[in-house]
Amino acid sequence: MIDWTQHLVITPILLPLLVSAAMLMFDERRRALRRVFSLFTALALIANAIALIHLTGSKGGLALTYSAGNWPVPFGIVLAADRLTALLLLLTSILGFAALIYSVARWDKAGQRFHALFLLMLMGVNGAFLTGDLFNLFVFFEVMLAASYGLALHGAGRARTRAGLHYIAINVATSLLFLIGVSLLYGVTGTLNMADLAVRIPAVPASDIMLLKAGAALLGVAFLVKAGMWPLNFWLPATYAAAAPPVAAMFAILSKVGIYVVLRLSSLMFGDDSGRAGHFADDWLLIGGIATIIYGTLGVLSARRLAPFAGYYLIISSGTLLAAIGTANTAVLAGALFYLVSSTLAIAAFYLLVEPIERGHEEEDELVVEAVFEDELAEALDEEENEIGVVIPATIAILGGGFAFCALLLAGLPPLSGFIAKFSIIDGMLRGGQAILPMHWVYIAAIIVSGLGVLMAATRAGIELIWEPSDRAMPNLRVVEAAPIALLLAICLGLVIMAGPVMRFMEQSAAALEQRELYTRAVLHPSGGAGR
Repeated sequence: MIDWTQHLVITPILLPLLVSAAMLMFDERRRALRRVFSLFTALALIANAIALIHLTGSKGGLALTYSAGNWPVPFGIVLAADRLTALLLLLTSILGFAALIYSVARWDKAGQRFHALFLLMLMGVNGAFLTGDLFNLFVFFEVMLAASYGLALHGAGRARTRAGLHYIAINVATSLLFLIGVSLLYGVTGTLNMADLAVRIPAVPASDIMLLKAGAALLGVAFLVKAGMWPLNFWLPATYAAAAPPVAAMFAILSKVGIYVVLRLSSLMFGDDSGRAGHFADDWLLIGGIATIIYGTLGVLSARRLAPFAGYYLIISSGTLLAAIGTANTAVLAGALFYLVSSTLAIAAFYLLVEPIERGHEEEDELVVEAVFEDELAEALDEEENEIGVVIPATIAILGGGFAFCALLLAGLPPLSGFIAKFSIIDGMLRGGQAILPMHWVYIAAIIVSGLGVLMAATRAGIELIWEPSDRAMPNLRVVEAAPIALLLAICLGLVIMAGPVMRFMEQSAAALEQRELYTRAVLHPSGGAGR
């Protein structure tokens, strides 16, 4: 008997792929139809992710799997969804839905094929979270990057083109490192299935351990570039600052793909039961994460515009998560998962706030007015007042309130979700039952100091751009611009109200990661179901 629930595992890949392909058959001028298709796809992905969270929870953390083409494991393509995967799929879908709503204001008109590229990027991100083998991880990673190249250049302009080309060059180089690392791992173990690798790595002979670690390190570097670890993150602030606001908001999840892969591989393939290779990179992750936090904090304090500020905060969040992985502490990891969700939602909302707040400044948009599709965009700007409809009154209050709420979230002040997440990380380190090393104290200090630096920089920026008396007229803020920001911030507020249940879910997810047999058993020994 076919279990229909198995198809929920492949839906996050197939649905955006098919809708994106269908959009290519429509004339570019049929924007309303493209918008409807994109928004309904994002809503369907949210519903699918919620169903996966329910199903993985009902199975006690056991992963749901899908073997494409009925090929036997570990030779065929396998997809697997556990609690962590389902959580990240939901987070991705929510960000995608919010960014698509915001793009309706005018940004999807700044270039061609915006919605098709956006859905392809969603497909690539979802595939990277779901895949159960390293080769297909590379495939989905490249799909995600290829779509993100087009979106990074969306709207053109000199600054955007310059940053986009740097972004492409860096990621092409990291793809080469990815392939070399995967080749080394395959040469040592004879497999690329992640569950099979977890079983075979403890049996790797001592003579091959260094080659195994070299392959894993090269693979790690490729994803640490995407995660934004210092000193591999020099490209990130400028690239994300140059991107169109809905694109930058969606890019907030791309760094989490790198974090996810590092977390998945370190817990599954290099954990307690991995023999000589166990925990070989933990110290590097801890030290590198702390250095990344310090670099991001200095960047936040030095940023004179909001978009670079957001990019440097994204670096701080990546450093916090990487250092948490490096502690190899389940209690710390649970707090880090809470922080991942809270910080990603907050920084995406912040990217959407940046353009309305800075609209009208001198620097405003070389990135917009020099668009390749200049006539189309000029028409969109002329119709701004009439096309979407309602202009929200009291713009200063709305922008100021949203900015203040984001700043408090990012700084981690109580009682908001950013504080709960940081407190959980620190509390997990102090009561985790493990010896507290000097570097752990440095990590705690870095978390606290980075929050203070973010608060100082955000306060300065808010005074200069919003609250300081000025003759500059405040820009119009429309419903489709305010609504997605309100949605993301409302979810952050919901994390505070539902902190207890959410934290229990994060603890269960972290505990399941430490029990790698749950994942390997589900992948290597499936019992019936669709696509088997």
